[in-house]
Amino acid sequence: MGTGKSEVGKLLAQRLQREFVDTDTVIEQAAGQTIARIFAEKGELYFRELEKRVIRQVCDKQGIVIATGGGTIVNVDNATCLKESGTVICLTATPETIIQRVQGNNDRPLLQGEEPLTKIQSLLATRAEAYARADITIETSALNPSEVVEHILTVVNL
Repeated sequence: MGTGKSEVGKLLAQRLQREFVDTDTVIEQAAGQTIARIFAEKGELYFRELEKRVIRQVCDKQGIVIATGGGTIVNVDNATCLKESGTVICLTATPETIIQRVQGNNDRPLLQGEEPLTKIQSLLATRAEAYARADITIETSALNPSEVVEHILTVVNL
């Protein structure tokens, strides 16, 4: 089983008895189509605009657990909004682990095509500075979702 943001987010929300929001799901519901289709038909810029609107909406809510896509925090406005609304936790993994977790998943448009490992390494490198803005970073390669949640609860003192 992977250690995806949704699995971790749902478990954390259950443990804290809080609402869980996956911004990718909210974007898909608002657009009436999958993220892969949004990318294919309207492009990444259009998707990032939708994402920015959704981030502003969810940041206005209190006491919720929010899971975002990997590129969300690259936008400085998104990062600022998220940090002002709560603790930002970055879940990381090795490129090899990420490949295993997303294998067969067509919902990751930036990882489709040839050389997915190279794409992951490139994305991680270009996003490193943005990911460093997180309040807490947890390396999840060797952890299951429950272990990640336990680590979050310990580190954040929840």
